Amino acid sequence: MTVLLPLYVHPAVDPAAWEPDRLRGTTVVVDGHDAPAYRRVTARLAGAGVPVLGYVDLARAARPLADVLADVDGWTGHPVAGVFLDRAPTGPAAVGPVALAVRAARRAGLTEVVLNPGAPTDPLYRRLGVAICTFEGGWPDYRRWTGAGGELGDGHLVHSVPPAQLAAARRLMDWRGAGFGLVTDRGLPHPYGGLPSRLDVPTPAR
Repeated sequence: MTVLLPLYVHPAVDPAAWEPDRLRGTTVVVDGHDAPAYRRVTARLAGAGVPVLGYVDLARAARPLADVLADVDGWTGHPVAGVFLDRAPTGPAAVGPVALAVRAARRAGLTEVVLNPGAPTDPLYRRLGVAICTFEGGWPDYRRWTGAGGELGDGHLVHSVPPAQLAAARRLMDWRGAGFGLVTDRGLPHPYGGLPSRLDVPTPAR
């Protein structure tokens, strides 16, 4: 299972978090493409063979489509493999704008697209042919979640896990058949504001 690591801390604030040797075996989501610091760390990661996805906020389909497409276009020319479409909608009425964003990314050569509604979506979104994160939330909610609406290979992003329970959280993620995701002991309000205390690549699901 791939570790998908949203890393939303500025390189100047925590430069050690961006060291390629610490991030091998992960796919890193980078939020920021204009600042020179982000350009440098993105290039370093890509040069070290660490896949990078550029962050694009869909704001539950509340953002104007032109703004979303401009963000997608902003990642062209950067050494990123694709885009991470965050805060995606889940209802069938909003699938059209999401499909346009996916199409724009692929036409721009950003072929790896991850959609993050953080919850199960309408089946129409499966037709887009992209990876989907069907869970994002805290450890107590993840334990209560039945897995309804998810599919094998989906992504799960689980935060606020007590350090002593990180291994158990990874086992549960494997048992549920997650294809990619993250288990972190960092919690709200900034669960992705740095590296987890451990960044082990989980054992593949059987």
